[in-house]
Amino acid sequence: MKNQSTSRSGQPKNAEIYHLVLLSLFTAIIILMACTPIGLIDLPFIKATILHIPVIIGAILLGPKQGAFLGGVFGLTSIIKNTMVPGVLSFTFSPLVPVPGTDHGSLWAIVISLLPRILIGPVAWAVYRGIVKLFHKVKGGQVAGMIAAGIVGAFVNTALVMSMIFFLFKDAYATANNLAIDAVLAAILGVVATNGIPEMIAAAVLVPAITLPLSIALKRQKRM
Repeated sequence: MKNQSTSRSGQPKNAEIYHLVLLSLFTAIIILMACTPIGLIDLPFIKATILHIPVIIGAILLGPKQGAFLGGVFGLTSIIKNTMVPGVLSFTFSPLVPVPGTDHGSLWAIVISLLPRILIGPVAWAVYRGIVKLFHKVKGGQVAGMIAAGIVGAFVNTALVMSMIFFLFKDAYATANNLAIDAVLAAILGVVATNGIPEMIAAAVLVPAITLPLSIALKRQKRM
């Protein structure tokens, strides 16, 4: 029998190192995507994103804590990108961008950038595990879990970000977009529909397409 030393967490050291390497890889992917136009896409009202996809995949493969970490990385890249390349709504994502009507930024921008993104991984993981457990005897249950995790993870990102913008920056949002106060809710719901639905569709397709072969490859690697 092979003698494997264990870490303080009770896992074999090889497995722990393997997970750390994967976590580093997903972190690098998120940072790389954030530095290219495909990660954060500049649109008239907001920066659309697909950075939630590696967060969801990482959470499914590595666990909720790692997913939360990857979401935090996503949030940090959002702060940096909105600070370096500000757009109309960058004041809602970076505390260094002045809020319209003031000469200073808001610390609430940090909460909006980080909290929804940190929650993406744990929520997506919980949805995936719940569906797999519920349909473990059904063929295709794992794929269904991945699809659901992708959809819910994308929805968590868009819905929480836009709802927090509405409650925390309603007046500033109206000023930045030349809107009447009573038109802000409709505008935000429009962003949720136009950005959120395509992001959910993309996640529903890409998460299982990438995660399933990766999970199979990882299982084979662990047996070696």
